[in-house]
Amino acid sequence: MIEDMTIRKFAPKTQHDYVQRVKEFAAFLGRSPDVAKAEYVRGFRLHLASCGAGTPKINATVSALRFLFNVTLDRPDLAKQLAFMHEPRKVPIVLSPEEVALSRGCTEHQVQGGAVLRDDCEMRRGLGVVDAPPAAFAKASAPLDLYPGEALA
Repeated sequence: MIEDMTIRKFAPKTQHDYVQRVKEFAAFLGRSPDVAKAEYVRGFRLHLASCGAGTPKINATVSALRFLFNVTLDRPDLAKQLAFMHEPRKVPIVLSPEEVALSRGCTEHQVQGGAVLRDDCEMRRGLGVVDAPPAAFAKASAPLDLYPGEALA
């Protein structure tokens, strides 16, 4: 198996990881992997899942065993038993501009003033009153020290 990986120029870490995964499979079987049967492969997958192995470890094991069965042992019938797991993507936490500003220590008036000024500039640009690129209003989204009753200069 190491020779097959060397021929294909696998990185040393990849080779080490593949050998470790195959060793775990052989330890589970209690014999050499070249005598494995489809039910042993399925049993090993169940073993990994019941031991609490995460998706990355299971997928690394699938890659190593697929290589072993397809390339080294020329037993593609066993490799068909091995499918990758898909982990659902986690939805990122997205903060509103107000939440970001408040988390940075801005006061509520600073946040409201910045939003009002930014919205006003974008509206004027859309109406053609101000003919400037959007980058010109980048500073408008920064917090301002505005308090009720104050006017913009």
